[in-house]
Amino acid sequence: MKDFKVRIRQFPITQIFITTAYVIPVAIVTGLVVALFLWLLDLATTTRQHNMWLMGLLPLAGVAIYLLYSQLGKNSAEGNNLIIDEIHSPGGGIPFRMAPLVLFSTIITHLFGGSAGREGTAVQIGGSISAVVAKWLKINAATRQMLLICGIAAGFGAVFGTPVTGTIFAIEVLAIGQINYNALIPSLIAAVIADATCKLTGIQHTHYSISSLNIHSYVPYININLALMCKAAFAGICFGLISWVFAQSSHRLKAAFTQYIRPPWLIPVLGGILVIAIPFALGTFDYNGLGVTSPSRNGISILSAFKVGGSNYFSWFWKLLLTVVTLSTGFKGGEVTPLFFIGATLGNTIAIITGAPIDLMAGLGLIAVFAGATNTPIACTLMGVELFGGEYVLYYAIACFVAYHFSGHSGIYKAQRIANRKILSWR
Repeated sequence: MKDFKVRIRQFPITQIFITTAYVIPVAIVTGLVVALFLWLLDLATTTRQHNMWLMGLLPLAGVAIYLLYSQLGKNSAEGNNLIIDEIHSPGGGIPFRMAPLVLFSTIITHLFGGSAGREGTAVQIGGSISAVVAKWLKINAATRQMLLICGIAAGFGAVFGTPVTGTIFAIEVLAIGQINYNALIPSLIAAVIADATCKLTGIQHTHYSISSLNIHSYVPYININLALMCKAAFAGICFGLISWVFAQSSHRLKAAFTQYIRPPWLIPVLGGILVIAIPFALGTFDYNGLGVTSPSRNGISILSAFKVGGSNYFSWFWKLLLTVVTLSTGFKGGEVTPLFFIGATLGNTIAIITGAPIDLMAGLGLIAVFAGATNTPIACTLMGVELFGGEYVLYYAIACFVAYHFSGHSGIYKAQRIANRKILSWR
């Protein structure tokens, strides 16, 4: 009888039912918490845009975040890297306090004008909730790893409204050149349920679109445009190099601040001053906050980058600079939405230079800079399909794959392992 029960548990359909039972509560709770986070984030952004004097308090907000993590955070400050490390080498554990800490500190960062994103917060929420559920259920190490991966998928899928991308991102981000397919079905279930739960609360995700293009083929019987393919490949090289610059700048600036500035609470003070001073010098605050939209009619944002005149030649640089300073000095949030901004505005610039369609090139930049910085080209190609539709998937793939190879072996997640080195990589 015991052998029969063991065999029953080994059936694929039985394993799916068991893992689904574990995943459902993680996905539902993650979806609800991410919905709360997105609602608070929108409220914080609107409040700041109507009360710009709040930006003057950014240095004090940075000190508050530092004290919060130094007194209560323990290893929570490691963020996404802690979750990835725990999946690779279980042992240290992920504290439940990570979720409320990162949610609160990210809202504070955005309320007072820091340049940051939201994916890191959502992933940490999913990972923290997964760790708690795994502890309550007292499951084995392998199942716990699977549940942590599902937490990443749930958080990512819910925060962007892209469940398929969240699924592949969760299993692709762990190691460069290797995908863990063991958690494929559970991750998809988690991402879909979390996304649906988030949307049921009334949360609306940003809508992006690429207009239908009249792409003529110059090769008989092949419905592709070789010139546009070459432009997409060239843009992919640029996107990959910028991804490398972003990752390297983030790691090195953080190390420099830690090494040369004492006491440590002074680091967020200096970071906050810089994040305030640079926009004042530029005469615009479009590069603060998320950057999805702009409060001013002719402002620069991710959405404006899809239009003619919606960006300038150096918009991507200023967003990169402010985001690197914000996150390197202790403020919280993700890197992905700023990477969207950097990629979309850089794509706008490349389109003007090369004569490519602006909305297509902005879309390629949005997903490809992200692909290079996180080393997840397949997930980002699928993100293009989920965000823009599948008509131009060939160009998504070209930009993301090329960016992946030209971004080197560094990335925004230091805990990411190198399973297989990139053949075409220059570093």
